[in-house]
Amino acid sequence: MKKMTLRTRVLTGTVAAGALAAGLFGTVSANAAAPAAAPAAVMADAVNKNTTESTHLTIEAATKAAQATLDAAEQENQRVSVAVVDRNGNTIVTLRGDGAGPQSYESAVKKAYTAVSWNAPTSELAKRLTNAPTLKDIPGTLFLAGGAPVTAKGAPIAGIGVAGAPSGDLDEKYAQAGVASLAK
Repeated sequence: MKKMTLRTRVLTGTVAAGALAAGLFGTVSANAAAPAAAPAAVMADAVNKNTTESTHLTIEAATKAAQATLDAAEQENQRVSVAVVDRNGNTIVTLRGDGAGPQSYESAVKKAYTAVSWNAPTSELAKRLTNAPTLKDIPGTLFLAGGAPVTAKGAPIAGIGVAGAPSGDLDEKYAQAGVASLAK
C-alpha cells in the first residue's frame, strides 16, 4: 500500500469532515422542519353555539346604494361624497361626486360608521349629545346628520354616510335614498 502524503491526508480529512457536517446539518434541518404535535382541535360550530352568522351587503348592493345616493344628491345639484360601510365599520365602497369638498370623504365614512354602530340615523344620535356629550369622543364617529343604517331582519348590516351638502338634513335625505334603493 502506498503511503499518503501529508497534503493528501489533510485533503481527504477535510472532505470527510465536510461530508459528515453536511449529513449532520441535513438531519438537524429535517428535524427542525418537522411540525410539532398540533394541539387537539377545538370544535367551534353552530351546533355547539360557538359561532354566529351575520348578513352582509354584497359589493353589488353597496355600489347600487352608493350610486342611488349620489344620484339623489346630483338631481338637486349637490356635490357630496358617499360611503357605505359594513356592520364592522369596514368601508365597502365610497363615491366622491364631482366637486365634492375634500373634507366630505372622511366625514361620509364616519357618518356611515356612526349610523351602523348605533343602528340609528345620525340626526337622531346628534340629539343624544345633550344627555351624553362624551359620545362624540368615541373614535371614528361623527354625530352630525347624514348617516343612515341599513338593516336586515331588524339588525344593522351596513351604514350609508353622506357629506358635502349645505345641511346635514340634505345629507341624510340622500343617505335614506340609498337605503330605499336596496328595497327595489
